[in-house]
Amino acid sequence: MLPQRVLVFDIETIPDVAAGRRLLGLEGLSDQEVVRAMRTRRLQKTGASDFLAHPYHQIIAISVALRADDSLSIWSLGETNSDESELLERFFDGIERFTPILVSWNGSGFDLPVIHYRSLLHGVAGNRYWDIGESDRDFKWNNYLNRYHARHLDLMDVLSGYQPRATAPLQEIALLLGFPGKMGMSGAVVWDKYQAGALDEIRHYCETDVLNTFLVYLQFEKARGNLSPAVLDKEHELLADTLQQSAQSHLLEFLRAWKSLGRPEAVIATD
Repeated sequence: MLPQRVLVFDIETIPDVAAGRRLLGLEGLSDQEVVRAMRTRRLQKTGASDFLAHPYHQIIAISVALRADDSLSIWSLGETNSDESELLERFFDGIERFTPILVSWNGSGFDLPVIHYRSLLHGVAGNRYWDIGESDRDFKWNNYLNRYHARHLDLMDVLSGYQPRATAPLQEIALLLGFPGKMGMSGAVVWDKYQAGALDEIRHYCETDVLNTFLVYLQFEKARGNLSPAVLDKEHELLADTLQQSAQSHLLEFLRAWKSLGRPEAVIATD
């Protein structure tokens, strides 16, 4: 059986242009020029990649799938006009309210460190999240922060055996397992999409990443003996019903793609 409450999450980010402009002394340059300078400086520093250091990623979307009791919900926190601080507040509020098991793909390596730095920047509190036993004794032995505790399951970390050379992108694992994978865009174009005002599209893309992660998570729970084939089918059916009832085009597209990959008709009936 699954834990009572599971929260699968993913974030999308853009460069923190204001920080880059201030720290690099680039007043008077356009946002595009500042981002170019930030990436060039990062490439010069690392010698291998222009991917910015974690504190300089500004969060523009946090998408989640909440599996609680007998229900499943998929959505992006806040609204398209919500600022970063509000997105963070809503994320920590959900943890405060549900105390869920967090599930991610590379959440330990990217999403959560970015959330930590940006929460520090905005002064956003997350009492339950940061608890390591001071308020709840149970959290001394099982909390969100310790790498080997169960309240946060980073699937990429666990499946690679915590070996950096054995990690794989979510896209590859999703396709390997017969799931739709990324649809329509990738993280590499998020900045360009943001510049074009396509925040809704970014949020939808983030939600499909969450769906892929959730499907991998279900397969993982089956692999470690927590879900029988019959229960896994029921979880797939619940997900399919949830997507169908959403009436949102990107979720219906994900469902159609999933069905086209050969899911059983008995589990996914979209007609």
